Amino acid sequence: MTSFGSSPTLNAWRALLALAVVFVLLATTGWTAIRHHKGDSDLRTTSLAAWASGGIDGRALPEAGSPPDRLARFFAGLTAAQRARLVDRFPLVVGNLNGVPLTLRYRANHLALAQARKVERQRMHDERLTSAGRQTAQRREQRFASLMGEGRQILAFDPVGSGRVSEVFGDLGRAERVSVVVPGVDTNVVNFERTRRRYTAPVGMAKSLYAAERAASPGTRTAVIAWADYTSPVGVGMDAAIGRLAREGSKRLDSLVRALPGDSKVSLFCHSYGSVVCGVAAPRLPPRVADIAVAGSPGMRVESARELRTGARVWATRDHDDWIQDVPYLAVGGLGHGADPMTPEFGARVLSASGAVGHAGYFEPGTTSLSNFAGIGVGSYSTVRCAGDDGACRSGISGAEAN
Repeated sequence: MTSFGSSPTLNAWRALLALAVVFVLLATTGWTAIRHHKGDSDLRTTSLAAWASGGIDGRALPEAGSPPDRLARFFAGLTAAQRARLVDRFPLVVGNLNGVPLTLRYRANHLALAQARKVERQRMHDERLTSAGRQTAQRREQRFASLMGEGRQILAFDPVGSGRVSEVFGDLGRAERVSVVVPGVDTNVVNFERTRRRYTAPVGMAKSLYAAERAASPGTRTAVIAWADYTSPVGVGMDAAIGRLAREGSKRLDSLVRALPGDSKVSLFCHSYGSVVCGVAAPRLPPRVADIAVAGSPGMRVESARELRTGARVWATRDHDDWIQDVPYLAVGGLGHGADPMTPEFGARVLSASGAVGHAGYFEPGTTSLSNFAGIGVGSYSTVRCAGDDGACRSGISGAEAN
């Protein structure tokens, strides 16, 4: 339990409020909301089992869960032909191994998408499924087809359950600055991108940020990752109010960052529940993470930025009509995500979100929130606009004091 201060009355009222929230969540989402996400894992289980018992020209394959540096050494010791054979035999495994060369992961995930698309085409015509089931198969098939489009760089893909996916914009291998967009609730493989309200989905967010970064600093080699490679909560239910999925996601985020090529500086842009993931991950993230920016945050599971135990600069922003501000900022018995990152007591660098509308408008072109993210992403801190007029959010950053 997180301490709220010395007032027993205040603590009691917050505890009662937390219990009220629990009852509302259970009434609207049911007790089943706290269960683990389920799905047919046969495809991934079969692939991992084949990898575990497989080999290449007499050499055993490393465990799929091996550290990125070990996997990198293993693939570096293979010939081009051997690497290609592993991609063809185990696309669903190779495409998700942090440490494997990027070009191999992109090719592996293209093949894995083709396999998954074939499965969904069969399900679209399976009379044993309900009409809703066949429609879901059709939506997934269409999404997989889109992700296979020419030039797309899919860094991770897993079709099991609601699905996980991440995509790279720019040349990740040569980037000097890398930005990672970490989305929030209801993120899955189908809504990874949207045609309408495109900037509310991970692909739209990342593409918008990438364009803004290139405009902000054309000479800086940048790359942006739309990272939906974790299982997010479904709706604003019990899973969204506790930290289990954030803890699981934080491990995957840490593994991603540690496996990024080169020595690029990394900035995390964490939206909604994604900021919970980033907060849990913060203490163990490597020093290359220079900035953690949260938008529309329900909390980072701490009471202050200092408790994140990170050397990264911590930024926070929220627009005036974001409904998240009405969520109780507390932590009682594992429920809730702690203090509001926007408060002075939290200690984050508070950014202007002028122009942003609602809970999902922070990456909309033309907003101050997006231009602020771009400035942070390319390290141009002097261009960042603070929530106040005093430039306090830029304090202590070398060369960033000017308005």
